[in-house]
Amino acid sequence: MLRSTNRPVTKRAAVLVSVSVATVAATLASPATVTAAAAPPGPKAAPVSWTGCSTPRYPTLQCASLKVPLDHDRPGGRQITLALTRVPHTAATSQGPLLVNPGGPGGSGRGLAGYIAATLPKDVAAQFDVIGFDPRGVGKSEPVLDCGAGHFAPVRPDSVPRDPQTEEANLNRVKAFTESCRSKHADVLPYIGTVSAARDLEALRTALGAPKISYFGYSYGTYLGAVYARLHPARVHRLVLDSVVDPSGVWYEDNLAQDQAFDARHKAFLAWVAQYDEKYRLGTDPARVENRWYAMREALRESPAGGKVGPAELEDTYMPGGYYNGYWPNLAEAFSAYAVDNDPKPLVAAYERFGAVEPSAGNSYSVYSAVQCRDSAWPKDWNTWRADMWATHAKAPFMTWNNAWYNAPCAFWPTEPLAAPDVTNADLPPALLLQATQDAATPFGGALTMKQKLKGAALVVEEGGGNHGISLAGNKCLDEKVSAYLRTGKAADATCAPQPAPKPAALTRAVPASAGGAALHGLLGFRG
Repeated sequence: MLRSTNRPVTKRAAVLVSVSVATVAATLASPATVTAAAAPPGPKAAPVSWTGCSTPRYPTLQCASLKVPLDHDRPGGRQITLALTRVPHTAATSQGPLLVNPGGPGGSGRGLAGYIAATLPKDVAAQFDVIGFDPRGVGKSEPVLDCGAGHFAPVRPDSVPRDPQTEEANLNRVKAFTESCRSKHADVLPYIGTVSAARDLEALRTALGAPKISYFGYSYGTYLGAVYARLHPARVHRLVLDSVVDPSGVWYEDNLAQDQAFDARHKAFLAWVAQYDEKYRLGTDPARVENRWYAMREALRESPAGGKVGPAELEDTYMPGGYYNGYWPNLAEAFSAYAVDNDPKPLVAAYERFGAVEPSAGNSYSVYSAVQCRDSAWPKDWNTWRADMWATHAKAPFMTWNNAWYNAPCAFWPTEPLAAPDVTNADLPPALLLQATQDAATPFGGALTMKQKLKGAALVVEEGGGNHGISLAGNKCLDEKVSAYLRTGKAADATCAPQPAPKPAALTRAVPASAGGAALHGLLGFRG
């Protein structure tokens, strides 16, 4: 559930079976996976040709496309296209390209370039060509994966399979999605994965004529950046990783860790609701508020709100609160209206804003599945999933089964998995890692693991913070650390306080001003 951070199933981030240490260590030697140097030389990439595609907000934005091999080990074979955006540098001296990625997998990065260029201090942004890109299979890149039409249409079966019929209904949905991907994209699926995407970044560097690139990634983008850095450490100028994936758990273990972290973050939301009983009238005891939330879930099993919001859709609606506390006031208003006033309309509106499927969902979820299922081994015996999910659900009932069905295509995926590469790297310049201690989508331990693997990396901790994607979101302390690093390449371990929790606000589509980072999270989105 790193899930594409461009809201692939909304309006718009995994694994108990472990890969052996020997297998993981051997991955970097596998010519089928990451040995870029072993590939035969192919046609030299044409220089990138930029054209204006300005917007009122980003008047200097440019667009381009780049041809790359579908199979990097056959560079003279079939070519695919990546869609790019750029805000060019304006300083007399440039530090070169700064590639930015919002996560996912499956997230479109074209919209992030303008935001980052506009949010960095002017003197810093001026030194870089800030470049966004849609990874292979995503958005405006071609071909576009899309095999999920109707997959998230409401009302879905209850995510918690309390009886064999509910479990079978969910399995049938998953198998139908997987078969659709196989039938539509069998020729492409073996080449949709993190290693292939990282090799695309090297092709982009070459086409840009840049001796080195800098990279700024959020969420899953941190893992993509780390894999690129492992492949080409001498080509890295700056490396910023915000909300860091645990590279040792890709992907089944990481998702199980997420289940528990999301449950804790949901409890934090409910405790926040309890602080404002005069507003929400749900009680002052967090345990009582939690009971009322699960009572709401149970009621929706019997009668979905507005014919749209059953238990699975309710989880989809409240899961974004685990990514960003700026959504808490609206979510609390909807909860109160349903549970206290017996009014389902605000809950339906919240679902339509935070949980409902948009047209882009099929693409981003398809890429999400293709990458995660190809990147590493998942259990193929459904009995393993069932045992693991029930064990985790007993401790963390909020999202465990919902997350299981989101990732379950990997139990039936038609391509063979690779072994996740070990991203351990002693050859990089110092990297900058940023992490909130209560992040649900990428739990804190992942940042500690990544720091150990990237020699010389500095970790800036947002102590007590719970949002996912924390830099360039209004926290002055964090933003100053990022800016200083991009200027100088120097970084040190540090701790920053989080931004204040939001205050209650009237039910509106606007995110309250008390919640910093609304603009960034509009780009990063949620549920990957």
